[in-house]
Amino acid sequence: MNFELSRRSFLKNSLKAGLATCALGAVTNPLGAIEPLNRPGKPRFMLSLAAYSFRDSFVSTEPAGKLDLFQFIDYCADHGCDGTELTSYYFPKNLTQEFLLKIKRHVYLRGMAISGTAVGNNFALPPGEKRNEQIALVKKWIDHSAVMGAPHIRVFAGPIPKSISEAEARGFCISALEECCDYAGSKGVFLGLENHGGIVAEADGLLAIVKAVQSPWIGINLDTGNFHTKDPYGDLERCAPYAVNVQFKVNLRQDGKKKGADFPKLFDMLKRANYQGYVALEYEAAEDPWKAIPELLKQMKQLL
Repeated sequence: MNFELSRRSFLKNSLKAGLATCALGAVTNPLGAIEPLNRPGKPRFMLSLAAYSFRDSFVSTEPAGKLDLFQFIDYCADHGCDGTELTSYYFPKNLTQEFLLKIKRHVYLRGMAISGTAVGNNFALPPGEKRNEQIALVKKWIDHSAVMGAPHIRVFAGPIPKSISEAEARGFCISALEECCDYAGSKGVFLGLENHGGIVAEADGLLAIVKAVQSPWIGINLDTGNFHTKDPYGDLERCAPYAVNVQFKVNLRQDGKKKGADFPKLFDMLKRANYQGYVALEYEAAEDPWKAIPELLKQMKQLL
């Protein structure tokens, strides 16, 4: 029998079994999926800001930009953040260890930590060169994160390619995550799978994948604006016990309709999950971020 066909059949059937188990309300699968994260003590939140909030101002994306990563770090410190989320898109293309160490030094001298970074990857691809490139990209950023002391990387699952089924795409994502988590664990870095459309657009799909990955270094990067369902708050609450990082958005979509996010409600949800970690503002609204973000950070700091 063709090995690749056998492998794809195994992944597909295994995922179906995992989804069925999840539907029955179980929290584990026969292979020992992760439990909700066990955090002793009380909820504890630390404020961070995602560099993506200033995506139109970074020098690397706009010749007349207003900002570089060092200036962004200063901005986070000057506005009372505990951490800074350094999105990978804004690092130099020819990135060196010397530059990464300069970033680490600058963050430390400003009295903060790097809460994490983020990559734009696709793990739903079938085996082949393109998939290998995506896995290599994430491993490269695991190395970069380890040098900088960043404990977390936001990763994507990816859209469903036209050539394969949704079940196959989920299976490919799970296997890629397991390979990258094995590597991430050896460097002491968490991978947080974001609820970012595609095969993780809804809570059931996201939880099924995260529970299926056999690694203690996987979790959810919980984006409060990315569930466009009838009950986004309910879906966020279901996923919160698995969160290793949280990104706050100004708006959310309930059944497709844009609404302002209820920050106190979101913080109460995280308290019930006994979340302990960074809450990063990721600003995507229409108002000028230079005007809007300072006030939003003040609101979040009060709620902390």
